[in-house]
Parts: sequence; C-alpha cells; structure tokens
Amino acid sequence: MPPVVLVHGIRVSATMWDPVVSRLDRPATAVDLPGHGVRRGEPFSMEGATSAVAAAIDSLGGRALVVGLSLGGYVGIATAERFPGRVAGLVAMGCTARSASAVRVYRIAAALAARDPSFANRLSSYALRRLLPGPSGAAMVAGGLSCEVMPQVVEAVAGHDQLAALAAYPGRVWLVNGARDPFRADERDFLRACRNGRLILLPGRGHLGVMAAPGPLARLLGDLSDLSDLSDLSDLHDRTGGAAGRLPGQVDRPESAVATPSPR
Repeated sequence: MPPVVLVHGIRVSATMWDPVVSRLDRPATAVDLPGHGVRRGEPFSMEGATSAVAAAIDSLGGRALVVGLSLGGYVGIATAERFPGRVAGLVAMGCTARSASAVRVYRIAAALAARDPSFANRLSSYALRRLLPGPSGAAMVAGGLSCEVMPQVVEAVAGHDQLAALAAYPGRVWLVNGARDPFRADERDFLRACRNGRLILLPGRGHLGVMAAPGPLARLLGDLSDLSDLSDLSDLHDRTGGAAGRLPGQVDRPESAVATPSPR
C-alpha cells in the first residue's frame, strides 16, 4: 500500500489537494512546485519540479504513487522518467495534449497573465471559485495564485518529451481525463507510449471537474495505490468487478492497456 504524493496544476498550489488528502486512507502529501505556493518567487524548471516531488516521496519513505493534475501530471511524468525507482505508479490527469496549437494557446495565455499578475490572479480566483463552488474551489485558491510564473512553466513543459518519458518508465500509468477536457486531445498517443498503461475517462467532466468530487477521487486513488505494485492490469477488474474507486459515470478502458511505444 504505497503512500500518495499529489502535484498541483499551474499557478495554484498544494492546497488544491486538501479535500482529497483529508479523505485518503493512507499517508499522503501534496507538494508545492517551484514558483508556486510557499515557493512563490522561485524560478520554475522541470528539474526543480521533479526534485521537489522526489523530496516529497522521500519524506513518505522513498516510494509512492505520484498523482498530478494538468501541470502536475506533466511533472509526474517527468518524475517517473527521472526517478523510476521512487515512483510506484503514476496517475496523470488532464495532461495528454502536446500539439503545437495547444502550446501556442498556452503561451499566449501565459504571456497575458504575466503582464499583470495581480489582475490575472484575481481573475483566476474568481473563475476557479465559480467553476468549483464550495470547499473544492476554496482549496484551489487557499495557497495563493502565481500567474507570474506561467511563461516559465509553459516553456518547461513544451521543452520536455512526455512520450519518451512514458516509454522509459516501466511502472503502471493511469491516464485520467474528463470526457469534455480539451487537454485529452492526444491521449491515444500518450497511452501508446506507456509500457503498462490504462485510460480512464470521466463522462461529463471538464479539465478541473474531477476535483468537484474529492471523496470518490480519494477512493479511486487509494485503489490505484493498492494496485500500483501489481503486475497485471486486469487485477483492477478481477479484484473489484471493474468498480474500484469508481467516480460517477466513470468509463474504465481495459482494452487500452498496451505495451508498444508510439513512434517519436
């Protein structure tokens, strides 16, 4: 039963995971990446981000399931590549887009945010609270927002080959996407790159919609943590009848497990 390390999205902080961490039935911690939360003002790099995740893993005993959403998912992929022995399994959520058009959109948004970070932070806070009413939205903004770091983040993610990283990692990977998430555009390429991967789709959910149900999400992550050391992907269905930690409307794709990396 490996512990869980959770990695936040762009401009938010570790507090976004508070509602999930409080519901997990095992040791867990969420980490602030460089330039975010308590590390606001520090430069962001993929090396610094993966080192932060590795330090969090070490604080829980040296091996953990790594869970990341959006930027956190990309950082989780890079951590699995750099520190495969420490990553018992990887849950990469909302981070399967790598096309030039997606990068271009994010570069424009990041540049606009960095021109007036205070205004961008206020606008982001309002939007996140509207999108996720109640405790989940409050957790998103509780640690402060850091729109000024967005250009550095976008360049770091754009400069990392996620498909090569997934192909290099021998452990289990679960790609979790909301069916309405525009960042699932290249999910099949990401899945083909995994040595031991599975795709989980959440009908009706958008990019951040999964965070609206922290209880079911915590149960899902607990089940995946239990399974991360097992060798056969079919164990998920064998042990639970396909219902392990199921979120409302979840579609689990067992036929998505593949062993052949995609061409790069």
